[in-house]
Amino acid sequence: MQVTSYLKLSVAVACATIALKAGAWWLTGSVGLLSDALESVVNLAGAMFALAMVTVAQAPPDDDHPFGHEKAEYFSSGFEGVLIIVAALGIGWAAVDRWRHPQPLEALGWGVALSVISSALNGGLAWAMLRKARQHQSIALEGDARHLITDVWTSAGVLAGLGLVTLTGWVWLDPLLALALAANIAREGLHLVRISADGLMDRALEPAELAAVRAVLDGFGHQAVTFDHLVTRRSGARRDLDVHMHVPPDWTMAHAARMRADVEHALMEAVPRLRASIQLLPQGSEAQFVLRQEAAR
Repeated sequence: MQVTSYLKLSVAVACATIALKAGAWWLTGSVGLLSDALESVVNLAGAMFALAMVTVAQAPPDDDHPFGHEKAEYFSSGFEGVLIIVAALGIGWAAVDRWRHPQPLEALGWGVALSVISSALNGGLAWAMLRKARQHQSIALEGDARHLITDVWTSAGVLAGLGLVTLTGWVWLDPLLALALAANIAREGLHLVRISADGLMDRALEPAELAAVRAVLDGFGHQAVTFDHLVTRRSGARRDLDVHMHVPPDWTMAHAARMRADVEHALMEAVPRLRASIQLLPQGSEAQFVLRQEAAR
Protein backbone atom coordinates (compact mmCIF):
# COMPACT_ATOMS: atom_id res chain seq x y z
CA MET A 1 0.00 0.00 0.00
CA GLN A 2 1.52 3.34 -1.10
CA VAL A 3 1.76 6.57 0.92
CA THR A 4 -0.94 8.22 -1.20
CA SER A 5 -3.26 5.27 -0.58
CA TYR A 6 -2.92 5.74 3.19
CA LEU A 7 -3.70 9.43 2.85
CA LYS A 8 -6.79 8.68 0.73
CA LEU A 9 -7.88 6.26 3.46
CA SER A 10 -7.24 9.01 6.01
CA VAL A 11 -9.60 11.32 4.11
CA ALA A 12 -12.31 8.65 4.12
CA VAL A 13 -11.84 7.91 7.83
CA ALA A 14 -11.91 11.63 8.65
CA CYS A 15 -15.29 11.95 6.92
CA ALA A 16 -16.64 8.99 8.88
CA THR A 17 -15.35 10.29 12.23
CA ILE A 18 -16.77 13.76 11.58
CA ALA A 19 -20.20 12.20 11.13
CA LEU A 20 -19.84 10.02 14.24
CA LYS A 21 -18.51 12.76 16.52
CA ALA A 22 -20.95 15.36 15.26
CA GLY A 23 -23.72 12.91 16.04
CA ALA A 24 -22.28 12.35 19.52
CA TRP A 25 -22.19 16.11 20.16
CA TRP A 26 -25.73 16.59 18.79
CA LEU A 27 -27.09 13.87 21.08
CA THR A 28 -25.30 15.00 24.27
CA GLY A 29 -24.68 18.72 23.89
CA SER A 30 -21.17 18.17 25.32
CA VAL A 31 -18.69 20.90 24.44
CA GLY A 32 -15.96 18.30 24.93
CA LEU A 33 -17.45 16.17 22.17
CA LEU A 34 -17.87 19.31 20.07
CA SER A 35 -14.14 19.98 20.42
CA ASP A 36 -13.48 16.40 19.39
CA ALA A 37 -15.64 16.84 16.27
CA LEU A 38 -13.90 20.11 15.35
CA GLU A 39 -10.52 18.40 15.50
CA SER A 40 -11.78 15.76 13.07
CA VAL A 41 -12.68 18.54 10.62
CA VAL A 42 -9.05 19.65 10.90
CA ASN A 43 -8.01 16.03 10.28
CA LEU A 44 -9.95 16.06 7.03
CA ALA A 45 -8.40 19.32 5.81
CA GLY A 46 -4.93 18.16 6.84
CA ALA A 47 -5.27 14.79 5.11
CA MET A 48 -6.47 16.41 1.87
CA PHE A 49 -3.59 18.89 1.86
CA ALA A 50 -1.10 16.13 2.75
CA LEU A 51 -2.37 14.06 -0.18
CA ALA A 52 -1.87 17.01 -2.53
CA MET A 53 1.66 17.72 -1.25
CA VAL A 54 2.76 14.07 -1.37
CA THR A 55 1.56 13.93 -4.97
CA VAL A 56 3.71 17.00 -5.73
CA ALA A 57 6.69 15.55 -3.82
CA GLN A 58 6.61 12.38 -5.92
CA ALA A 59 6.93 14.31 -9.18
CA PRO A 60 10.30 13.78 -10.92
CA PRO A 61 12.90 16.59 -11.15
CA ASP A 62 12.37 19.15 -13.92
CA ASP A 63 14.16 22.20 -15.31
CA ASP A 64 12.78 24.49 -12.61
CA HIS A 65 13.32 21.97 -9.77
CA PRO A 66 16.43 19.97 -10.71
CA PHE A 67 16.77 18.55 -7.18
CA GLY A 68 13.18 17.26 -7.10
CA HIS A 69 10.05 18.26 -5.19
CA GLU A 70 10.48 16.29 -1.95
CA LYS A 71 10.34 19.37 0.28
CA ALA A 72 6.67 19.83 -0.60
CA GLU A 73 5.92 17.40 2.24
CA TYR A 74 7.15 19.94 4.79
CA PHE A 75 4.46 22.38 3.63
CA SER A 76 1.91 19.69 4.43
CA SER A 77 3.04 19.13 8.02
CA GLY A 78 3.38 22.90 8.58
CA PHE A 79 -0.11 23.53 7.21
CA GLU A 80 -1.53 20.78 9.39
CA GLY A 81 0.22 22.25 12.42
CA VAL A 82 -1.38 25.65 11.74
CA LEU A 83 -4.79 24.00 11.33
CA ILE A 84 -4.35 22.22 14.66
CA ILE A 85 -3.58 25.53 16.39
CA VAL A 86 -6.67 27.15 14.81
CA ALA A 87 -8.81 24.22 15.97
CA ALA A 88 -7.40 24.59 19.50
CA LEU A 89 -8.40 28.26 19.54
CA GLY A 90 -11.92 27.35 18.38
CA ILE A 91 -12.21 24.66 21.05
CA GLY A 92 -11.01 27.10 23.72
CA TRP A 93 -13.58 29.70 22.64
CA ALA A 94 -16.42 27.14 22.81
CA ALA A 95 -15.23 25.91 26.21
CA VAL A 96 -15.12 29.42 27.70
CA ASP A 97 -18.65 30.11 26.40
CA ARG A 98 -19.95 26.85 27.93
CA TRP A 99 -18.16 27.66 31.21
CA ARG A 100 -20.07 30.93 31.37
CA HIS A 101 -23.36 29.29 30.36
CA PRO A 102 -23.34 25.67 31.66
CA GLN A 103 -25.91 23.23 30.29
CA PRO A 104 -26.87 19.70 31.39
CA LEU A 105 -25.66 16.80 29.25
CA GLU A 106 -28.06 14.31 27.66
CA ALA A 107 -27.98 10.86 26.04
CA LEU A 108 -24.43 10.20 27.18
CA GLY A 109 -24.63 6.49 26.40
CA TRP A 110 -25.12 6.97 22.65
CA GLY A 111 -22.64 9.83 22.54
CA VAL A 112 -19.93 7.76 24.23
CA ALA A 113 -20.59 4.81 21.91
CA LEU A 114 -20.20 6.94 18.77
CA SER A 115 -17.03 8.53 20.12
CA VAL A 116 -15.49 5.13 20.95
CA ILE A 117 -16.16 3.86 17.41
CA SER A 118 -14.53 6.92 15.85
CA SER A 119 -11.52 6.64 18.17
CA ALA A 120 -11.03 3.00 17.21
CA LEU A 121 -11.00 3.97 13.52
CA ASN A 122 -8.49 6.78 14.10
CA GLY A 123 -6.25 4.69 16.36
CA GLY A 124 -6.00 1.77 13.95
CA LEU A 125 -5.28 4.03 10.98
CA ALA A 126 -2.72 6.12 12.91
CA TRP A 127 -0.78 2.99 13.93
CA ALA A 128 -0.62 1.75 10.33
CA MET A 129 0.32 5.21 8.99
CA LEU A 130 3.18 5.66 11.47
CA ARG A 131 4.70 2.35 10.39
CA LYS A 132 4.45 3.38 6.75
CA ALA A 133 5.84 6.86 7.48
CA ARG A 134 8.95 5.39 9.14
CA GLN A 135 9.39 2.96 6.26
CA HIS A 136 9.21 5.68 3.58
CA GLN A 137 10.59 8.61 5.65
CA SER A 138 7.43 10.60 4.82
CA ILE A 139 7.05 13.69 7.04
CA ALA A 140 3.59 14.38 5.56
CA LEU A 141 2.33 10.91 6.46
CA GLU A 142 3.94 11.11 9.90
CA GLY A 143 2.33 14.49 10.53
CA ASP A 144 -1.11 13.18 9.62
CA ALA A 145 -0.59 10.08 11.76
CA ARG A 146 0.50 12.08 14.79
CA HIS A 147 -2.52 14.33 14.35
CA LEU A 148 -4.75 11.25 14.42
CA ILE A 149 -3.00 10.06 17.59
CA THR A 150 -3.70 13.46 19.16
CA ASP A 151 -7.32 13.00 18.14
CA VAL A 152 -7.43 9.61 19.89
CA TRP A 153 -6.04 11.08 23.11
CA THR A 154 -8.48 13.96 22.83
CA SER A 155 -11.37 11.50 22.56
CA ALA A 156 -10.05 9.50 25.52
CA GLY A 157 -9.87 12.66 27.62
CA VAL A 158 -13.38 13.70 26.61
CA LEU A 159 -14.77 10.29 27.52
CA ALA A 160 -12.99 10.38 30.88
CA GLY A 161 -14.45 13.83 31.53
CA LEU A 162 -17.94 12.71 30.62
CA GLY A 163 -17.56 9.80 33.01
CA LEU A 164 -16.65 12.21 35.80
CA VAL A 165 -19.60 14.44 34.95
CA THR A 166 -21.91 11.43 35.15
CA LEU A 167 -20.49 10.34 38.51
CA THR A 168 -20.34 13.76 40.16
CA GLY A 169 -22.98 15.81 38.35
CA TRP A 170 -20.46 18.65 37.98
CA VAL A 171 -21.24 19.93 34.50
CA TRP A 172 -18.41 22.50 34.74
CA LEU A 173 -15.93 19.63 34.31
CA ASP A 174 -16.93 19.37 30.65
CA PRO A 175 -15.70 22.85 29.56
CA LEU A 176 -12.69 22.61 31.90
CA LEU A 177 -11.61 19.41 30.17
CA ALA A 178 -12.17 21.01 26.76
CA LEU A 179 -9.78 23.84 27.72
CA ALA A 180 -7.12 21.33 28.78
CA LEU A 181 -7.53 19.44 25.51
CA ALA A 182 -7.26 22.68 23.53
CA ALA A 183 -3.89 23.37 25.19
CA ASN A 184 -2.65 19.86 24.36
CA ILE A 185 -3.81 20.14 20.75
CA ALA A 186 -2.08 23.52 20.37
CA ARG A 187 1.16 21.99 21.69
CA GLU A 188 1.02 19.28 19.03
CA GLY A 189 0.37 21.90 16.35
CA LEU A 190 3.41 23.93 17.41
CA HIS A 191 5.50 20.75 17.32
CA LEU A 192 4.50 20.05 13.71
CA VAL A 193 5.24 23.64 12.68
CA ARG A 194 8.70 23.39 14.24
CA ILE A 195 9.45 20.11 12.43
CA SER A 196 8.40 21.66 9.12
CA ALA A 197 10.59 24.71 9.67
CA ASP A 198 13.57 22.47 10.46
CA GLY A 199 13.03 20.52 7.25
CA LEU A 200 12.75 23.62 5.06
CA MET A 201 16.01 24.90 6.57
CA ASP A 202 17.99 21.83 5.41
CA ARG A 203 18.43 20.08 8.73
CA ALA A 204 21.28 17.54 8.93
CA LEU A 205 20.72 13.77 8.92
CA GLU A 206 19.45 12.03 12.03
CA PRO A 207 22.24 10.97 14.46
CA ALA A 208 21.76 7.28 13.61
CA GLU A 209 22.00 7.98 9.88
CA LEU A 210 25.02 10.21 10.35
CA ALA A 211 26.73 7.51 12.42
CA ALA A 212 26.12 5.02 9.59
CA VAL A 213 27.68 7.45 7.09
CA ARG A 214 30.76 7.98 9.26
CA ALA A 215 31.17 4.23 9.73
CA VAL A 216 31.28 3.74 5.95
CA LEU A 217 33.79 6.55 5.45
CA ASP A 218 35.96 5.22 8.28
CA GLY A 219 35.90 1.81 6.61
CA PHE A 220 37.29 3.20 3.35
CA GLY A 221 39.60 5.74 4.90
CA HIS A 222 43.28 4.89 5.46
CA GLN A 223 46.67 6.56 5.12
CA ALA A 224 46.31 6.99 1.36
CA VAL A 225 42.63 8.06 1.31
CA THR A 226 40.98 10.57 3.63
CA PHE A 227 37.55 12.21 3.82
CA ASP A 228 36.66 15.67 5.11
CA HIS A 229 34.15 18.53 4.81
CA LEU A 230 31.17 16.20 5.28
CA VAL A 231 27.83 18.02 4.83
CA THR A 232 24.40 16.36 4.99
CA ARG A 233 20.77 17.39 4.75
CA ARG A 234 17.25 15.96 4.79
CA SER A 235 14.74 16.83 2.09
CA GLY A 236 11.48 15.00 2.71
CA ALA A 237 12.20 11.31 2.18
CA ARG A 238 15.47 12.03 0.37
CA ARG A 239 18.87 12.35 2.02
CA ASP A 240 21.78 14.29 0.51
CA LEU A 241 25.47 14.10 1.33
CA ASP A 242 28.50 16.05 0.13
CA VAL A 243 32.03 15.06 1.08
CA HIS A 244 35.61 15.54 -0.15
CA MET A 245 37.62 12.40 -0.89
CA HIS A 246 41.39 12.97 -0.97
CA VAL A 247 43.44 10.38 -2.91
CA PRO A 248 47.19 10.08 -3.66
CA PRO A 249 48.22 12.39 -6.55
CA ASP A 250 49.83 9.50 -8.43
CA TRP A 251 46.55 7.55 -8.70
CA THR A 252 44.99 7.37 -12.13
CA MET A 253 41.58 8.95 -12.62
CA ALA A 254 40.11 5.52 -13.38
CA HIS A 255 41.44 4.07 -10.11
CA ALA A 256 40.10 6.98 -8.06
CA ALA A 257 36.72 6.88 -9.84
CA ARG A 258 36.33 3.15 -9.13
CA MET A 259 36.97 3.67 -5.45
CA ARG A 260 34.57 6.62 -5.35
CA ALA A 261 31.88 4.41 -6.92
CA ASP A 262 32.49 1.78 -4.22
CA VAL A 263 32.13 4.43 -1.50
CA GLU A 264 28.91 5.78 -3.03
CA HIS A 265 27.44 2.28 -3.25
CA ALA A 266 28.31 1.53 0.38
CA LEU A 267 26.80 4.83 1.54
CA MET A 268 23.54 4.20 -0.31
CA GLU A 269 23.41 0.69 1.17
CA ALA A 270 23.89 2.10 4.68
CA VAL A 271 21.33 4.94 4.39
CA PRO A 272 18.23 4.34 2.23
CA ARG A 273 17.25 7.09 -0.25
CA LEU A 274 20.66 8.76 0.10
CA ARG A 275 22.20 10.68 -2.79
CA ALA A 276 25.94 11.05 -2.27
CA SER A 277 28.08 13.67 -4.02
CA ILE A 278 31.80 12.94 -3.58
CA GLN A 279 34.39 15.39 -4.85
CA LEU A 280 37.77 13.85 -5.74
CA LEU A 281 40.84 15.84 -4.72
CA PRO A 282 44.56 14.97 -4.59
CA GLN A 283 46.12 14.73 -1.14
CA GLY A 284 47.37 18.08 0.10
CA SER A 285 44.90 20.17 -1.92
CA GLU A 286 41.58 21.77 -1.06
CA ALA A 287 38.58 23.04 -3.01
CA GLN A 288 38.69 26.76 -3.73
CA PHE A 289 35.23 27.49 -2.34
CA VAL A 290 36.23 25.89 0.98
CA LEU A 291 39.37 28.00 1.13
CA ARG A 292 37.30 31.12 0.50
CA GLN A 293 34.84 30.16 3.24
CA GLU A 294 37.62 29.60 5.74
CA ALA A 295 39.26 32.90 4.79
CA ALA A 296 35.93 34.71 5.29
CA ARG A 297 35.74 33.42 8.86
